[in-house]
Parts: sequence; structure tokens; C-alpha cells
Amino acid sequence: MTEAPGRQSRCEAAPTATLNRLRRVHGQLGGVIAMIEEGRGCREVVTQLAAVSKALNRAGFTIIATGLRNCIDPSGADAEKRLSIEELERLFLSLA
Repeated sequence: MTEAPGRQSRCEAAPTATLNRLRRVHGQLGGVIAMIEEGRGCREVVTQLAAVSKALNRAGFTIIATGLRNCIDPSGADAEKRLSIEELERLFLSLA
């Protein structure tokens, strides 16, 4: 993401849950690497890789969903840090 430093909105997407999900993904990816190093079958490797991909997407969508609630809320106190609808749309599509 290439936003101006003063413009970037802080990511506040349920940080504990999102970080826990990303830590699990980190472990899963390590497992996939180990599977490939061990010469495990394609089916097993791809199945696990798909799980990693889905978990990463889920974390990204969680962050964007929170952005929809927090960043474009007109009652928010910090108006200059809110994301525009266009910025949120770009973020959303970057995960597609």
C-alpha cells in the first residue's frame, strides 16, 4: 500500500483476533514448506496451501470490514485519517 504517511489510517481490525489468525497462518505456511522439503504428495501440499491462502484472505477481509465500520463513519473524530470509499474498494479488490 502506498499512501502518504500522514494519510494512512491505522489498522484497528480486532487486533488480537487478526494477529492470532496471522500467527496461525505463519505456522501453517511453515508446515507447507516442511511438507515440500519432506517430499510429501501434491494433494496434501496443495490442500494445506489452499488453507493458508484462505486464512490470509480472511484476515485481509476482516481488516477491510473493520475499515468499513470505522474509517468511513462520518461521526469519527479523526476525519483526515478516514479511508475514502475508493480507497476501501481498492483494498478490497487487491484481495480478489
